[in-house]
Amino acid sequence: MTISDHFQPRPLLLLVAGLKGAIGTTVAALVEALRQNPAQGRSGLTSTDLFAELLPLDRMQVAGWDPCNEEMDQCVRRHRVLPGSVEQAYGEALEQIPVKRPEGKSETLEERVNRILAEIEDFRSRWQDSLPVMVNLLPAGAEPEQIERLDLGGLYGLPADAFPDLGYALAAIRAGVPVVNFTPNRIELPAAVSLAEENGVPFCGRDGKTGQTYFKVVLAEALQARGLYVDGWYSLNILGNEDGRNLMDPQRAKGKLANKTDILDRVLGYRVGERYGHTAHQVRIDYYPPRGDAKEAWDAVDFLGAFDLPMSIRLNLQGRDSILAAPMVLDLARWIAVLGALGWKGAVAELGFFFKNPVGDDPPQRFSEQLAALERLKGEVAAKMT
Repeated sequence: MTISDHFQPRPLLLLVAGLKGAIGTTVAALVEALRQNPAQGRSGLTSTDLFAELLPLDRMQVAGWDPCNEEMDQCVRRHRVLPGSVEQAYGEALEQIPVKRPEGKSETLEERVNRILAEIEDFRSRWQDSLPVMVNLLPAGAEPEQIERLDLGGLYGLPADAFPDLGYALAAIRAGVPVVNFTPNRIELPAAVSLAEENGVPFCGRDGKTGQTYFKVVLAEALQARGLYVDGWYSLNILGNEDGRNLMDPQRAKGKLANKTDILDRVLGYRVGERYGHTAHQVRIDYYPPRGDAKEAWDAVDFLGAFDLPMSIRLNLQGRDSILAAPMVLDLARWIAVLGALGWKGAVAELGFFFKNPVGDDPPQRFSEQLAALERLKGEVAAKMT
């Protein structure tokens, strides 16, 4: 008997931490579009044909958590991501999505994990035939420090508000629910990894590679393939959504900037600016309210050719943050759900294609290597399902 003999088509249940944010509401609208008007929602999806029989696109469900007390339609309007026609078409359906509001009381991480665990079971009871996946879309937070060596008991004694992502991740792992960490926040602590492996739960992350960084990796590898030395790279991002506002806090921006900066050195195999004794890879993120979710990114790339003669490239990306992110979230949720059903556990490095700072054992960094790893994973999945 193969896996496909007992893994019958089931609805994917997206359990989203941060559901009322810009990406969360866009994900919810995209799910509803795929249910009512599939042709409108498939652009940007790469998993459409991979798991169509096992995870039908028109049967997905969404639930989650968010501290915001506004109605979903109010959140959609505030984020300014979706056009009015989409709001009108799917607004009523979005209002039916169950969203739990985290309690405001102080609690330990263990108390929060236990509470979220009970809420996961409540969501599961509503869709008993579903295949649930936890998706972390919480805002960027301060980098956790000095907790790497803590065991699970040590983590449980920490204040929950200091590490909100861990509460959702640990609860999901204990519930046997795969995890997608789309944020720059670090949840792959040794204790969490061990728990995932013990419970047979796969997870993937970190920090979705949606726009500027995606093209940066591609271009960096193209320059390296031609033997052209990258002498400097200046990147500027302007955006006016809640993510942009949140990243004005230096402590919260630290992890995001590190992910966007370090990836270039990992791809090229040398430190950009090494001949100057100082980094020549600069990344800036500025909050600019008029743009809302319509992020703009500029890149100035300086490189050297024969005789060290300088040349440069100028790039200008005018993207839509949440519109680029939402299909990736669905792709990742579908991937990790199937991998969980097939017995994968722990960090899935082969899904590094989707992330700025992929987790797992020796994850591929170069674009071509990430694509190759994803193709190999497709082959492994296909072999187990035939």
